[in-house]
Amino acid sequence: MSAARRGAAAVVWGSLLVALFLSILPMPAWIDEFRPPWAALTLIFWCLTLPERVGVLSAFAAGLVLDVTTGALLGHHALGLAVIAYVVVELHQRVRSFPLWQQTLFVWLLLLVERLLYLWVLGATGQPMPTLVYWAPTFLGALLWPWVFVVLRDLGRRAGLF
Repeated sequence: MSAARRGAAAVVWGSLLVALFLSILPMPAWIDEFRPPWAALTLIFWCLTLPERVGVLSAFAAGLVLDVTTGALLGHHALGLAVIAYVVVELHQRVRSFPLWQQTLFVWLLLLVERLLYLWVLGATGQPMPTLVYWAPTFLGALLWPWVFVVLRDLGRRAGLF
């Protein structure tokens, strides 16, 4: 593997590790319900910009790490992130041509799909259904998407990924 490819992989996996860290960072209980889906946002960006390097397998692995670190049912986050990655990789050529506000709507729909999959897993395992606050991270993730996009795009440009 060349040095440039190793550097690119380090940037991608480093940003995913930071997103995973932000996903498990201890927060007060009242604000924890509003935690943005950092791992999903980061995976959406990398699947959108580098679909040949980051895809379903990467998303599944990141989801398993998130499951283990959060103590969730094994495969709970992995399923949601893998489905999101599949949709993004399949539609990346179309979505990249969208203006940022349309990409934000697309990201919001993806985050809704992820939450619906989590809700399905909760129902299948017999856990209690969450309150309406359960949907708040999707809106927060959509609001944060433009900033996540700009920060990761600049990081990728400095690393020479695109």
